[in-house]
Amino acid sequence: MLGVSFIVALVTQAVTTAATGLWFRDANGLDALDNDPNPTAREALDTLGHALQGSAVPLAAGVLGTLVTTALLTVVVGRAVLGRPVSPGEVWRDARPRLLQLCGLLLLLPALVAAAFAAGLAPGLLLIAAGADSEGAALALLGGLSATAAALWLWIRYSLAAPALMLEKRGLGAAMRRSAKLVRGAWWRVFGIQLLALLIAFVVSAVVEIPTSLLGMAVGGDNAMDWLSGESVSVSWTFLVVIGIGGVIASTITLPISAGVAALLYVDQRIRREALDLELASAAEIPGHGK
Repeated sequence: MLGVSFIVALVTQAVTTAATGLWFRDANGLDALDNDPNPTAREALDTLGHALQGSAVPLAAGVLGTLVTTALLTVVVGRAVLGRPVSPGEVWRDARPRLLQLCGLLLLLPALVAAAFAAGLAPGLLLIAAGADSEGAALALLGGLSATAAALWLWIRYSLAAPALMLEKRGLGAAMRRSAKLVRGAWWRVFGIQLLALLIAFVVSAVVEIPTSLLGMAVGGDNAMDWLSGESVSVSWTFLVVIGIGGVIASTITLPISAGVAALLYVDQRIRREALDLELASAAEIPGHGK
C-alpha cells in the first residue's frame, strides 16, 4: 500500500510543485484587499478568483491522486479480505484493464461538482456582470452555499464508484449506479465515516508538513512566511521543493487512509446489504461456510 501511495504522491506533488513554481509562485493573494478597505463586490470576487487559482491545481491533483490510489488500493483490499497477499505487479495487472473507465470516472466526478457550482453561481455572476453588484453578490453567496451542499451530496453518493468499478469490473455508468445504490439509506453514516477519515488524514498530514514548512521558511526567508500567509510575494524553487518533499511524505501516509476507507466502506456496505461476508468466507475456503 505504501509503495502504491508513494508513486501516486510523487507524481501528484511533482505536478503541483511545477505548476506552482511556473504560474503561481508570485500570484496575488487576498492581501490585495488590504489596500482597499471598502472594495466593491466585483473587486472582492476578482481578488478571490485570483487567490483560488493558486489552490486549484493542488486541489485537483489531490482529488485525482486520491481517486487513483483508491482504485489501485481497492485491489489490495479485495485480496486482503480473503487473506491473500498481492504484489505491486499483480495490483497493476488487475487495475490496468480498468484504466479507461477509471479515467472517465476521474473526469466525470469533478465535472459533476463543477457543474453544481456553475449552476449555483451563474445567476449571481450574471447580475454582477449586469451592474447589480450588491444583489448579485448576495445571490452568488446563496448559490455558492447551495452548490456546496449539492457537491457534498454528489461526493458521498458516488464515493464508492471506484471500488465498484475495480472489484466488480463494471462500466462507468454501472459503477456510479452501484455506488448510489450502496449509499442509499446510509448517506449520513458514509458521510460521517468519510469525514472522520479526512480529519485523521488532516492531523497526520499536519504532523508531517509543519516541520517541513518550518524548514522551508528557514530556507526561503521572510518571503516564504509571507507567501504561506497569502501575501503577494515570490518564493524560490528551493522553498517549493522542500515543501513538496513534505507533501510527498504526508501523502504517502495519508492516501492509504482515505483510499482504504473508501474500499472498506464498499465492502462493509455489501456485507450489510448483500451478505458479502458469506461469499468472502466461502471464497477464502473457511471451513463451515459456503455449504
